[in-house]
Amino acid sequence: MKTIGMLGGMSWESSADYYAALNRGVKQQLGGLHSAKVCMLSVDFAEIEQLQHAGDWQQLAEILAGQAAATERGGADFLLIATNTMHKVADEVEAAISIPLFHIADVTAEKLLADGVQKIGLLGTRFTMAEDFYKGRLTNKFGLQVLVPDAAQQDDVHRIIYEELCQGQVKDTSRQVYLKIIDNLFARGAEGVILGCTEIAMLVKPEHTTVPLYDTTALHAEGAVKLALQEDS
Repeated sequence: MKTIGMLGGMSWESSADYYAALNRGVKQQLGGLHSAKVCMLSVDFAEIEQLQHAGDWQQLAEILAGQAAATERGGADFLLIATNTMHKVADEVEAAISIPLFHIADVTAEKLLADGVQKIGLLGTRFTMAEDFYKGRLTNKFGLQVLVPDAAQQDDVHRIIYEELCQGQVKDTSRQVYLKIIDNLFARGAEGVILGCTEIAMLVKPEHTTVPLYDTTALHAEGAVKLALQEDS
């Protein structure tokens, strides 16, 4: 079994879900007392959040690159960045390590294509929805058409992530806000919606809507388990 490297803490709420999903996945495949081999470094999210909203992505890239290199030295065979937003600096992180970076957008796109989806809605932080590092990868590498909420809706989605979900607060009123936005994306032609922030699945689950949801945390973890258990060729 390969050792999964994981950069966590962004936020720790979703990192806890990641860790549980990795271990559940390995146990399901191997049974008994088996669990995942994980080398995780967890950051102080308050520092990360401040740099994000200050727009200091260079400093963020340096922090995560350093943490990634330390994870590799700790024995990781490949790396997960356990957050969608920080894939904005994925290229810089990848350049700092010699092990593969398992990109969250790629495993999500592969699932969409397997399901025959061509037009997809995207929810996430404002950075993920408004900028091109995530949407562009889905379009340019996989040929997907990506729809995002309007500016006011993006503000609501972003605010709820940082002020509530990242602090472990799950409110029904906020769920209704998200469900209305999801319905709007579906009405615009989206065949499903990517939960493109690792905290959103805490709030919105498949039983809350008939619109197909793609939980990036679950997909990333599931793909990582498969990779960890693959036989070396």
